[in-house]
Amino acid sequence: MSEIFDEVNEELRREQLRRIWERYSGLIIGAAVVVVLAVGGWRGYQYWQAEQSAKAGTAFEAAVALSEANKTAEAEAAFAKIGAEGTGGYRLLARFRAAAETAKGDPQAAVKLYDGIAADGSVDATNQDLARLRAAGLLLDTASYDELRERLEPLTATGRTFRHSAREMLALSAWRANDATSARQWLDMIAGDTATPSSMRSRAEALQALLPPAAKS
Repeated sequence: MSEIFDEVNEELRREQLRRIWERYSGLIIGAAVVVVLAVGGWRGYQYWQAEQSAKAGTAFEAAVALSEANKTAEAEAAFAKIGAEGTGGYRLLARFRAAAETAKGDPQAAVKLYDGIAADGSVDATNQDLARLRAAGLLLDTASYDELRERLEPLTATGRTFRHSAREMLALSAWRANDATSARQWLDMIAGDTATPSSMRSRAEALQALLPPAAKS
């Protein structure tokens, strides 16, 4: 008896499915097509991204080769092109390398390139700080202590990735400017930070020894 009921239930299910198909077949087929197209489009985009990344990688390697061959102008142009047209991490890396190549012949122009990276909102905070640090490094021998402090002081805060290098650079700039008080301030920060690298701590102690007696700890 149960087999009869099972057959009836099965027949009812088939009839329900038939009605649903007759009523919604267009929508079902359309949805299936959309899914297929979406999956195909995503796969195509992934393939395109991989191709672009491979091209950028090849172009970057070629630019590095030019740099290593001391073909500065050609390397600078190659890195600049990748920085403008490249994709992913290669684009930012190329912008840094373009600035470094420019610095070999025109430090002031390189500072502007680094400043451009630092001001670019699409660049992450750590790399913005790195660009600020590199720009300040190019200005260390020519800029005033006040100018360097304006550029670097935000980088010296606790937790900033490049705080140690920024503090050391400011201490050296203050010392060159005969500003013993400011030099001591930065040297004390270096000494008081337990995360300061040992080599930098040693350099700070050596610079501290050069300060006038009244400014020593």
